[in-house]
Amino acid sequence: MTATTSGLTAVKAGVLDYQAAWDEQRRLHESVVAGEQGDTVLLLEHPSVYTAGKRTEPWDRPMDGTPVIDVDRGGKITWHGPGQLVGYPIVKLPDPVDVVAYVRRTEQVLIDVCAEFGLTAGRVEGRSGVWVPEDDRGPARKVAAIGIRVARGVTLHGFSINCDCDLTYFDRIVPCGIRDAGVTSLTAELGRPVTVADVLPVVERRLPTIVAA
Repeated sequence: MTATTSGLTAVKAGVLDYQAAWDEQRRLHESVVAGEQGDTVLLLEHPSVYTAGKRTEPWDRPMDGTPVIDVDRGGKITWHGPGQLVGYPIVKLPDPVDVVAYVRRTEQVLIDVCAEFGLTAGRVEGRSGVWVPEDDRGPARKVAAIGIRVARGVTLHGFSINCDCDLTYFDRIVPCGIRDAGVTSLTAELGRPVTVADVLPVVERRLPTIVAA
């Protein structure tokens, strides 16, 4: 199912195996680089999977033999799975390419989505992603993660936001290589069920923010 807003095409792919989504990303990337296709964002859920970015250390990985897929994005290890909405923007960045500005725009989409559900979240200095600030419930905790790659001026990989996923999957790893902070979800923070189906249309509506004006 596809929808286009502000020149950006959102493809709602449902539940898609990680490798299949990776193959589709690369296919789209070639098309966008070649100018055969416009900016496109894949929105989907994955079956449970751990993926390790280029900066993953051996001690970040699960110690119980759980399989891990090594990928060419930035960042370290993370988990994807049911109850988490994943977005893969395949977007041509303006020249000169400013990767940091693109990450900030992506973060802003996710901050705005959280706010729409009534959750105050923001950035943490020196750490990517979107965070619920430290409070009486505990230290700062990540509700959305970002890990990207830019090749030939076009983005790959992207973001994930935890809706109502099983957070115990993160207990087996050092998520994103960060030991002194937790991982959370919209459901856990708000004390009410917030599903991928709830979050998807809100993310889709705010996606144009990631494209530079």
